[in-house]
Amino acid sequence: MRIALFSSQNYEVPFFKQAIEPFSALEFCFINESLNPNTVALCQGYDAICVFVNDIVNADVIATLKEYNIKTIALRCAGFNNVDIKAATASNIDVVRVPAYSPEAVAEHCIALMLTLSRKTHKAYNRVREDNFDLNGLLGFNIYNKTVGVVGCGKIGQALVSILNGFGANVLVYDPNIGEGPYTLVSLDILLAQSDIISLHCPLNEHTYHIIDDAAFAKMKPGVMLINTSRGALLDSKACISALKSKQLGYLGLDVYEQESELFFKNHSEEIIQDDIFSRLVSFPNVLVTGHQGFFTKEALKQIATVTCENLNAARVGKPLLNKVE
Repeated sequence: MRIALFSSQNYEVPFFKQAIEPFSALEFCFINESLNPNTVALCQGYDAICVFVNDIVNADVIATLKEYNIKTIALRCAGFNNVDIKAATASNIDVVRVPAYSPEAVAEHCIALMLTLSRKTHKAYNRVREDNFDLNGLLGFNIYNKTVGVVGCGKIGQALVSILNGFGANVLVYDPNIGEGPYTLVSLDILLAQSDIISLHCPLNEHTYHIIDDAAFAKMKPGVMLINTSRGALLDSKACISALKSKQLGYLGLDVYEQESELFFKNHSEEIIQDDIFSRLVSFPNVLVTGHQGFFTKEALKQIATVTCENLNAARVGKPLLNKVE
């Protein structure tokens, strides 16, 4: 089976080369370009494709994949909002994913964002490098005894809850699909109203698109901290800017962004960023942005590569696809 792996990054190649060793019938071609309607012609001659979070696998792309007789789309991530599942099913193309790859990696990154924002360690780091040891302007707050709202409590959300309980936080959870646990289940409105910190961990779909908008911000405590390591479009970016300007939003930590496909995973240091909304967001002193690196640990990359290869080999030999997206 020949597989075209799109949006390839140098850091992931060694993990895939190691993971593929038990599967001699699999052959990867690492393609730096992202998959979209303009690059789909690169899929010709392959049996399957492997894509990441910002590849575009819409109905038009899938129609071309069908023409090329491609039978499998392997996502090397958990989310699948960038794939038209209905079009793939209609075209008899299987879509498989990696449903869980070290959820602790993302949960720990959430905590890193929370602590960095609350204790201003990023600013302290820069001060000390300039021999400035003044503490004025670095006053933080404890996570202990704060109320932290977790929106969506799948594997990552559960890992975060475990860490927050260790911190001694009061954890509220909104998730219609789970039962009781080491947290307090509440409605979304109550979570928004009572939380000092809110962290988003739900998938992106028609129900969660812009789940945090102007109306949601109006329900929050003044000065609330908001963390998003899930999908960028859960947040209305313009609403975030308004909430930051009014100080309703006191801290914002982002590992994802609505229009990140044009920015993230690339070096733009010698360019002028053309996205005015993103440039405005990062101009606020109480905003911290990382470039979709929440998943980026050795453990997670190993798991992603291993499960992706297992998924593709199962498709090759006709075994049940345990990680198929229906």
